[in-house]
Amino acid sequence: MDNLKSKIGVHSLNNINLIGLISDTHIPEAGKSLWPEVFNAFKEVDIILHAGDMHDLSVLKELETIAPVLACRGNGDDGSSGRPIMPSHPSVNLNQLIHINSFSIGLTHSFIFDPRLGISVDNQMKEKFGQDVHIVVAGDTHVPVVQSISNSSYIINSGSALLPYNFNPQLGTVGFIEFVGSKEFDMWIEVLHE
Repeated sequence: MDNLKSKIGVHSLNNINLIGLISDTHIPEAGKSLWPEVFNAFKEVDIILHAGDMHDLSVLKELETIAPVLACRGNGDDGSSGRPIMPSHPSVNLNQLIHINSFSIGLTHSFIFDPRLGISVDNQMKEKFGQDVHIVVAGDTHVPVVQSISNSSYIINSGSALLPYNFNPQLGTVGFIEFVGSKEFDMWIEVLHE
């Protein structure tokens, strides 16, 4: 368990109504900086969760001009495909466990939820977050998804804001979680547009 604690950031947050979700920004590969449309989409959020593959800490600095940011490391942030290893940052951990109201959110880069692949959702939650969570926020695939993954858990992947579906750099997608009171939430994906 001590090894798990070193890989996870644990946070209890108050007064959070709207969370902005972003992933796989791939700066500078996908562009020099975030699209202005990201700033427009996130102008009302209370916090931003980045689900990894930033590659450059300048992404966090840009996002922090909008709202506080928590992030997790992606495979590209740890040197995959010959990329440089992204330096440490206080807002970034391998995985993050976030408590808001009566809900728990697990932030990770890669989370496999297709039962045909034979990988247990419950085991991944325990391995990545130390517990089951209500909402898994993930990235990695560059493909947006919002879906139930168990009787009491959901996953949301915001896709990629700059490199959707691993295609050429273009306007992509971001995601949102909105808390309605202390017992309900809503999740959705938005396509960035001019």
